[in-house]
Amino acid sequence: MSKRRKRVRDKWRDKDWYTVVTPSYFGSVELGVVPADSPKKLVDRILDATLYDITNDFAHQYLKMYFQVIEVDGKAAKTVFKGHEYSRDYLRSLVRRRTTRVDAVLNVITKDGYRLRAAVCAFSLNRVKTSQEITVRSLMQRIVNEKASTLTFDQFAQEMVLGKIASDIYNEAKKVAPMRHIGIRKSKLISQPAAIAVAAP
Repeated sequence: MSKRRKRVRDKWRDKDWYTVVTPSYFGSVELGVVPADSPKKLVDRILDATLYDITNDFAHQYLKMYFQVIEVDGKAAKTVFKGHEYSRDYLRSLVRRRTTRVDAVLNVITKDGYRLRAAVCAFSLNRVKTSQEITVRSLMQRIVNEKASTLTFDQFAQEMVLGKIASDIYNEAKKVAPMRHIGIRKSKLISQPAAIAVAAP
């Protein structure tokens, strides 16, 4: 006597599809669609994209970005910028022999109370003296902290990802030593202001 086969339930049919959208300060760009059987299950999910996906500039493929879903409005999953990082291949390509790499990892607070960790890197054209290295690192710390204290989170995230902060550091650092590249290679949103965190679903 053959056993009766159980009907397999198609879980995908029970799911709805939601469009993930970047924050307004990154153009409210649609990053794609994700399935979920409940909007609540989307909240706090982190998705990644490249800067190229947002700008359509092929030169921006090296930079990976992370967005966290904070709210679902209808079929739109709204996000907040969670951080970014250089691709491994790109970072590896910056390393050269007989040059100096200067790193600084900084914890900063933006004008509106967001806490972030930013890792800044600088690559010189030639080897530099220890005193020059110290001066460049000091410039990194001063400029990033000044930017954070005068910019909102939205503005700081934009300037960090699009290279404005790195450009400001470069313009000062090149007076100290010949520089080949300066950038914020990695960032992470550590915490949001208490009022915003409470308001989020």
